[in-house]
Amino acid sequence: MKEHFAFFRDALLEHLDWFAERGLKARFWWRDDDAVEPTPALDRLMAIANEFDIDVALAIIPNEVRESLADRLQDERHAVVFQHGFRHQNFQLRERGEKAAEFGARRLPHEAVRELVEGRKRLDALFGNRFVPVLVPPWNRISPAVVRALPAAGLAGVSTFTWMQPYARGRLQSHIDIIKWKKGRSFIGYHCAGLRLDLQLARRRNAPDEPVGILTHHLDHDEACFEFLMELFAIIRSHPGAECPGVARLVEETWPGIQTGLRAPLI
Repeated sequence: MKEHFAFFRDALLEHLDWFAERGLKARFWWRDDDAVEPTPALDRLMAIANEFDIDVALAIIPNEVRESLADRLQDERHAVVFQHGFRHQNFQLRERGEKAAEFGARRLPHEAVRELVEGRKRLDALFGNRFVPVLVPPWNRISPAVVRALPAAGLAGVSTFTWMQPYARGRLQSHIDIIKWKKGRSFIGYHCAGLRLDLQLARRRNAPDEPVGILTHHLDHDEACFEFLMELFAIIRSHPGAECPGVARLVEETWPGIQTGLRAPLI
């Protein structure tokens, strides 16, 4: 375990040193999916965000969200709200080998728009200025037809998960999922995390403006996931070769017409 942590730390520091030596900064941002109500896990997540002064974009499921979550986040200066689909239900046919998606090819665009509008209005009513109209499609999958229909739903853009999608595509992407989903829903481990960061930061040497997106799911975290976030952000926030821009700033850069400046800033 110690050697795996050393590999992760050394690989990360080597990249950040490279950026700092050239007067550059690697950029990071954080998205967490599936929030619907206050929980001890959410409390731990927000404690980390506050300790390291970093925004976390909470992808919240509109049809499942409780009003108590809005009350819980009311004074959280680092909590930003994205829209996580509508009810997080799979409409694809698993028996035909189709991968899970709420807004995949099985959904008609006008039906998707109707649900997304309902969800957007609910999040806007609950979270007000904290809500930014960006869609995080459940399972990180969405059909091109639904993407094209998003303006009709009042949504500015999409955030999914990818390793290699070009930054110019106008998506604020997540890149490093810290959970090992098919093996007990546990932390991926420091060695694996180090390899994934190494890949992403090697790419950023040619595209330093593209932020590296850290993806978490607080409801599924084991203790190692929370410990990793503490270690990661401790390094990032103390290094001159790294920065964590606010989520509102990144959204405005990705979708200039979103006009987040008209919303009250998070203080």
